[in-house]
Parts: sequence; structure tokens; C-alpha cells
Amino acid sequence: MLSKFLRPSRPAPAASPSVASGERLYAIGDVHGCRDELERLLALVDADDAARGGAQTSLIFLGDLVDRGPDSAGAVARLLDLARERPSTRFLKGNHEEVFLLALAGDREALRLFCRVGGRETLMSYGLSRQDYDALDYDALAERLPALVPVAHRDFLDGFEDLVISGDYAFVHAGIRPEVPLDEQVAADLRWIRGSFLDYRRPHPKMIVHGHTITDGIDRRANRIGVDTGAYASGKLSALGLEGGESWTLQT
Repeated sequence: MLSKFLRPSRPAPAASPSVASGERLYAIGDVHGCRDELERLLALVDADDAARGGAQTSLIFLGDLVDRGPDSAGAVARLLDLARERPSTRFLKGNHEEVFLLALAGDREALRLFCRVGGRETLMSYGLSRQDYDALDYDALAERLPALVPVAHRDFLDGFEDLVISGDYAFVHAGIRPEVPLDEQVAADLRWIRGSFLDYRRPHPKMIVHGHTITDGIDRRANRIGVDTGAYASGKLSALGLEGGESWTLQT
């Protein structure tokens, strides 16, 4: 199943973009409801951060916290707590958050898409039984949704950002539209784009760090770095560490 999503990973030519002075960043790929892998990766990040000494450390989650994996509700709850404990943590809105929120708002087409892209697992993690999921039609399911998902979770997901910039890096969920300035990018591209971004070989205004497209390992290219290693299917949740001109990876 995973193989159809994979693109081969290739090392990029040597380059030395830098994050903002004094910052240490950990960009974390698509969690997709994998609460256990999330806990393991957060422990790795904490240990790595402590070993490297003092810095202004922030975590950036690249989006798609929900769907496909077994415990989206648990992952969202854990990261809501983390956001309260560590206010410097940043969260990007992925296409799966977008569809989930539209479905919660009553959009029937979004609900149909949500159910096709891992929404069943998400709803079951919020307490809907498999029997009820299989028995309900879309209208009945839409009526059940608001009671299943806590308002705090909905508000948390709805507050996610589209773009984070630090020094020579820009962090997005899916990618950017090539040759369009960063301040003119549209949310649909930042959350959904693939081919025209993935196949583009010329430099972007910043080194783009993204999730959304699964690769076997961290996918380093001359103009972008992909951090989605398919945790829900592979068990590998990854983080890209950045400080000054240095970068490194952590993986469950």
C-alpha cells in the first residue's frame, strides 16, 4: 500500500541555508493519528535538544495530525497539551485538517472525502463504534460529528498556520507554487500541491521544508526537504533538526 505513495529519495547537492540566529528548530512530519510514534519522537527530540545545550528551541509540526492512523483524537489531545506547555510550538494546517474541519462544519462533499482518506479511523478514535460508522449514512454521520469532536480540538486545528519562516527556511505542509512569491502563495497550494512543486528543480526564495508526500527517508533536494516518512504505514515518524547552518534527522 505504501509503495504507491513513495518517491525515491535522493541526496541534494551541498548547501548551507541557515535558520534565524539563536534558534533551534525541529520540523516534524505528518503524524496521521500515530500517537505512539508521536510520543517516541517527542522523547527523542527532548533528549537531542538537551544534549545540544541551551538554545531557543521550537517545534514545527508540518500538518496532517489526523486520519489514517489509529489515534487521531489522542494525538490531537497530546499536542494541544504540548502547545499549552510550550507556546513556541508552531502547527501548520494540512489538507487533512482542512477536510476534517469542513466536514465538521457540515460540508457534505468534504465529509465524503474525509471518509475516503482515513476519516473512519479518526471518528473511531473519537468514540464512534465501527458498527455505527458502517450503519450511518452521510446525513446521519454529519449529525453525529459535532458531538464527537470536542470544541477545544476543533478550535485548536482551526488555528493552525499556513507558512512559517525562519532565516533561509520556509515551512509549509505540501509545498509552494513555483515562481510565485511567498507572500502571494494561496492556501490551497500550501496544503495540496504535489507535482509542479516536487518536480521543480530551480531554487525557491527559501529552502522549503514540507510534509504531505511520503518518501522512504528524509528527502533532501537542492531546493526542498521532505519530512513525511509515512508513519501510519511504516511506523517511521521523522523530525528534521535545524540550528545555524547545521541539519540532522531523528526518526522512530
